[in-house]
Amino acid sequence: MADTYDVVVIGGGPGGYTAAIRAAQLGFSVACIDDWTRAGGKAALGGTCTNVGCIPSKALLQSSENFEHASHGFAEHGIRIGEATIDVAAMLARKDKVVGQNNDGIAYLFKKNKVAFLPGKGAFAKRGDDGFMINVTGSAPASVTGRHVIVATGSVPRALPGVAFDDKLVLDNAGALALAAVPKRLGVVGAGVIGLELGSVWRRLGADVTILEALPQLLGAADDAVAKEAAKQFARQGLTIELSAKISRVASGKNDVTVEWTDASGAARKDVFDRLIVAIGRAPNTDGLGADRIGLAIDARGFIAVDDDCATNVPGVHAIGDVVRGPMLAHKAEEEGVAIAERLAGQKPHVDFATVPWVIYTAPEIAWVGATERQLKERGVAVKTGQFPFSANGRARAMGETRGFVKIVADAATDRVLGVHAIGPMVSELIAEGVMAMEFGASSEDIARICHAHPTLSEATKEAALGVLGRQLNL
Repeated sequence: MADTYDVVVIGGGPGGYTAAIRAAQLGFSVACIDDWTRAGGKAALGGTCTNVGCIPSKALLQSSENFEHASHGFAEHGIRIGEATIDVAAMLARKDKVVGQNNDGIAYLFKKNKVAFLPGKGAFAKRGDDGFMINVTGSAPASVTGRHVIVATGSVPRALPGVAFDDKLVLDNAGALALAAVPKRLGVVGAGVIGLELGSVWRRLGADVTILEALPQLLGAADDAVAKEAAKQFARQGLTIELSAKISRVASGKNDVTVEWTDASGAARKDVFDRLIVAIGRAPNTDGLGADRIGLAIDARGFIAVDDDCATNVPGVHAIGDVVRGPMLAHKAEEEGVAIAERLAGQKPHVDFATVPWVIYTAPEIAWVGATERQLKERGVAVKTGQFPFSANGRARAMGETRGFVKIVADAATDRVLGVHAIGPMVSELIAEGVMAMEFGASSEDIARICHAHPTLSEATKEAALGVLGRQLNL
């Protein structure tokens, strides 16, 4: 194995492995360093997303949604079954199988594209004439040199002050994905993506779930209409969401966790939970990187300082994903990784944060891209909007999934689409049309003039565009 590579990537998550593969496709010699392992010590490429994030959470969301349909939805379709029961061990085994398939898939892609995989933790050792020496510690210690280095070490769960994760009673995302049994009383701190998704999983399986959110508004980054509909749907499902909740004390007992907090009115409250999931955000994973050995600038919050092209203050070193500014999203990291590889090859790619989609995989799903109506009005931009409910969509009716709507926000003067916001069935897939429309500078008229297959959920997007123009056909 070569000691020197054109590109060394530290981190094998979505941003890192994608950057490594694209660089190899462009003719560079590439090595990727990553220290994830699965049970038994086998290397597990894919980072947080594949191992304890996006992929396993979607597997559990699917399993729990199937259980909910079997328990409450099949009868409407004329399907008669006995009382549904859940085998948590089997559900977790399926989740682990899905994770393993993704791990192995990335390893195959590395082999196919001739990317050298170095299992272990990578840290800068020094800067030399040939590039940057990086020490790899782990089961097979090594030192390699990269002429160019891409840091893609991702992020770690942020804990409550003074409350450490033990993944027995106080859980981070990894612990919440590995509960051996359904807790009777589950507390969740944080009503963001992770809190809502994991809270939904265990609520469907029978837990009594209370989510404590410090902010006064649910889903403050989403469009107001979407956030309002989401609050209504979550309440109907039995999720208790307490806003403006200020936690004053968390104490772990032998088999439970006591949380003392004040509610929106300032009244003191106390809850006892069997398990507590803490999902208050994530912090950049830059500890132990050896940044000081090469003079790499890291700010007080742990983020690596980069310019618009993800270049750091050290020529030859780039950083992407959760360790730099911008949304902590796997697909954002992937785009940045590809862009760096292509810049190194002399190409001129770009990444537009304004068209990065956001998705929350609850039921109903929530997705958006671009600006909200409120944000645009605050900026002084005159807008016009169109909204179409899934209750008026033929495919949604046939599916029995009529919750929610699609909303399009367009510039009042030019009709250019400035934002697409949706809550409802499979909107994680529908949002791609909004992203493409915005990338190509489309107007709502453009979307309205495109022939959409019937009957499909995507017709709701077309009807929302027609709504902007004041000529909906099915409402």
